[in-house]
Amino acid sequence: MKLVPLGDRVVLKQLVAEETTKSGIVLPGQNKEKPQQAEVVAVGPGGVVEGKEVKMEVKVGDQVIYSKYSGTDVKIDEDEYIIVKQADILAIINN
Repeated sequence: MKLVPLGDRVVLKQLVAEETTKSGIVLPGQNKEKPQQAEVVAVGPGGVVEGKEVKMEVKVGDQVIYSKYSGTDVKIDEDEYIIVKQADILAIINN
């Protein structure tokens, strides 16, 4: 099954959080929050949304940082995704 977002929506796949810090400290499970970093897996067409022209700034494969409490969690088969509006994406991570 494939998700096809509508309008200015973007489908994200959560990046796996590291369980140890760079200095080697292991983080206990209950103290970890989900990181707000994800990879873009699908992008809507943009167009006119709520009377304004929306140009899609992200593309499939981009790694992004998104707002903490935004989006809708979706589980398809065994995969979990987050669907957000493009406005909820705060930055693109350039490596």
